Amino acid sequence: MFLRKVEGRRAVTLPDGRVFSRSDLPPVTTERWVASRKAAVVRGVAYGVVTREEVLERYGLSAEEFDGWVKAIAQGGPKALRATVRHALDNLSENR
Repeated sequence: MFLRKVEGRRAVTLPDGRVFSRSDLPPVTTERWVASRKAAVVRGVAYGVVTREEVLERYGLSAEEFDGWVKAIAQGGPKALRATVRHALDNLSENR
């Protein structure tokens, strides 16, 4: 069996007991970013499975876009990554 050398951890145990590994990250070819895929990428960085820099390069994301995902999760949990929820939150903040 051959294991490719990667930076960081191969897998981690999350606080809820689930194991999260690099195989849980979305494919490099991902074009449609649903909330669950965004959350998986943020989780991977947060738990050290993948670096922020690798994520930005691997998925062609801007730093601002990724930081927006992190901020959304911090403020409203993974459900805040849904496009309809984000638009509603943006509209609320603009009206203040």
